[in-house]
Amino acid sequence: MNPFAAALTWLNDPLNWTNPGGVVDLLIEHLYVSGMAVLVGCLVAWPLGVWLGHSGRGGAVTVTVSNMTRAIPTIALLSIFPLTALGFSTWSVVIPLAVFAVPPLLATAYTGVREADPDARDAAEGMGLSRLQVLWRVELPLAVPQMASGFRTAAVQVVATATLAALFNGGGLGEIIARGFGKTMAIGAGEILAGGILVAVLALVVEGLLGVAEKYVTPRALRLVARGG
Repeated sequence: MNPFAAALTWLNDPLNWTNPGGVVDLLIEHLYVSGMAVLVGCLVAWPLGVWLGHSGRGGAVTVTVSNMTRAIPTIALLSIFPLTALGFSTWSVVIPLAVFAVPPLLATAYTGVREADPDARDAAEGMGLSRLQVLWRVELPLAVPQMASGFRTAAVQVVATATLAALFNGGGLGEIIARGFGKTMAIGAGEILAGGILVAVLALVVEGLLGVAEKYVTPRALRLVARGG
């Protein structure tokens, strides 16, 4: 049986989905780890990016931090954190993935706030709004499209990369691929391919859902401008 036929056979077996440690359980683990990583990334990157964009003094810092975090191989971080006090825990997987999520979140938060319409900012200041009010009422709403785009990029990247967590006892859909590699290729090739298909489909679904969400969190006025209305 060729690998594609074996993968379809594996995916069509209900027991592979419903048994303990099956697709459903592993999907929940995958989404939990990915969601926690993106959440931690947001808690770190968004406040920093927004503050730097608002102050106008952080271009070099933003580029440096983004480049540094992109340069660090995720597999290296995943292999280092289990050797710390965290051990082989959920957090030893979540933190490296969060580092991977920071660059797009930080860059889009900074750019979104920094490139807010100067006329709108000046008008708000002319009306007597404080700097904090200008940030909250003007700059942040105008930055929403770029921040949402960064969130979508980070989420899709983390979902795809979380597959590596299985190598470090992190669970997720990567377990299916790891199990396949633990067998001979004649037996495990279909399982490996099935795991890859599931991860790819999940990433596409996340991309599609967040693309729709991005549209609806963008203020209506900005959507009209984007459509030329």
